[in-house]
Amino acid sequence: MKDGKHVILCIDDDQDVLQSLRAVLESAGYAVVDAPNANEGLQRLKSEQPDLVIVDLMMEEIDAGTQFVRSAKASGAEIPMFMLSSVGDDLNANVSYTDLGLTGILQKPIEPARLLGTLQKTLAD
Repeated sequence: MKDGKHVILCIDDDQDVLQSLRAVLESAGYAVVDAPNANEGLQRLKSEQPDLVIVDLMMEEIDAGTQFVRSAKASGAEIPMFMLSSVGDDLNANVSYTDLGLTGILQKPIEPARLLGTLQKTLAD
């Protein structure tokens, strides 16, 4: 937490997605830290110590998001992590998100009400 607000780290190489997430999350009272790729995301994870991570599946490399999650978990991160994906349910059918160390998968395009409900429930636990 920072200034009484939960800190959410958003990692995506699409600036429009980052701006959209920032607008939705900040309007709901969250503090947002963002990164344009997995490497910077790992740096921000360490420096900012967020309460939750939202990471895109496909960035500079097809599986950059899953590599981020594996690296973060290997370094001891125990916070909730959600994968942001346009393949959503298809990804879930092919791979267990819990096996990847994820809390869940969020579908693009982002539905603000669903996103906020999911985060509220996750951060309340």
